[in-house]
Amino acid sequence: EETLKRIQGHKGVIGVVIVNQDGIPIRTTFDQAVTVQYAGLITQLCSKARSAVRELDPQNDLTFLRVRSKKHEIMVAPDKDYLLIIIQDPNDL
Repeated sequence: EETLKRIQGHKGVIGVVIVNQDGIPIRTTFDQAVTVQYAGLITQLCSKARSAVRELDPQNDLTFLRVRSKKHEIMVAPDKDYLLIIIQDPNDL
C-alpha cells in the first residue's frame, strides 16, 4: 500500500494496477471499467512479449516492458506471481 502511494506520487503517473498471474486486478487506482480494460489487455501483451523473449533465447525472461504512445506510457514490471502496471503521461514528466 505504501509503495503504491509512492509510485502514484511520482510526476506524470496517471494510475497503477497490480494484477495476479490470472489477470485479475488486485489493487488499482483506476475505476472498475478502466482497470478491467488495462488488466486484460496488458496481461495478454505481457504474455506475448515474454513468449517472444523466450522464443529468441530459452534461457532468457522478460524483466520489464515499456510501451509508449502519443498520449500514454505503459510500464510493466512482471514478477512470478504479479504484474505491476503503471500508466503515465510522457508529456508531464
